[in-house]
Amino acid sequence: MLMTKHLKPFTKWVGGKRQLLPELLKVLPPSFGDYYEPFVGGGALFFELAPKQAVINDNNKELILAYQVIESDVESLIDELKKHKKNDSREYYLDLRSADRDGRIEKMSNVERAGRILYMLRVNFNGLYRVNSKNQFNVPYGKYKNPRIFDEENLRNISCYLNENDISILHGDFETATKNAKQGDLVYFDPPYVPLSPTESFTGYTADGFGYDEQVRLRDLFVKLTDRGVYVIVSNSSSELVYDLYKPVAKTIVEVGATRMINSDAQKRGKVNELLIVNF
Repeated sequence: MLMTKHLKPFTKWVGGKRQLLPELLKVLPPSFGDYYEPFVGGGALFFELAPKQAVINDNNKELILAYQVIESDVESLIDELKKHKKNDSREYYLDLRSADRDGRIEKMSNVERAGRILYMLRVNFNGLYRVNSKNQFNVPYGKYKNPRIFDEENLRNISCYLNENDISILHGDFETATKNAKQGDLVYFDPPYVPLSPTESFTGYTADGFGYDEQVRLRDLFVKLTDRGVYVIVSNSSSELVYDLYKPVAKTIVEVGATRMINSDAQKRGKVNELLIVNF
């Protein structure tokens, strides 16, 4: 049976919403039907709500594979992570990272692939997922003295939850993931954010990225879902472009403070404003 202990994300994920959970919980509808999260990432809100019926999706194949393996074979995954923990070092990390360059990754089992990415995200620089144009993982090893590579109890609790409830785990396009959303359901979109400055660029965490056209398509989907009576929440940066896209179509836009985490110097990680865009 699912333990009553609170579920939490099983991996670090840049852009994760754990720090914004209090603000997100404030804007939720009083009740809703099925839950949809088409850019699930680390799943902070998903695990906080732990809905009985949900569709989660992400365009990141390795991340979704990790969710699927936790559901289907968590004990083998835990054994794999124990092996990585025992062998953890910069040299070990770099050798495992190179598996997507020398063809080894194609011969790995799903458990091995899931263990690889979850290990790397725990010990690399800032838990960053980044690939180059060839879809090869290229984040350097971190400088953590004693990283917590996995939480055995949390992984088992998540596995129980996924198996005991009606949770669909998809890998694909965000629009396709919401095709069955109906009146009274809740959709939470947490896409790659619009850049705040000219020096930033539209880059996603998959090789194909997430650019301006995708942001417009997401806004158009926001309107379609609103017309269907679906509750929708979108988080994004407080850029002028986001305001321009959503001001004419949103009921409420809430500005909230968040800490920018991507900087090797913690002193340079500052507060930035993010937006919660709501249609109800």
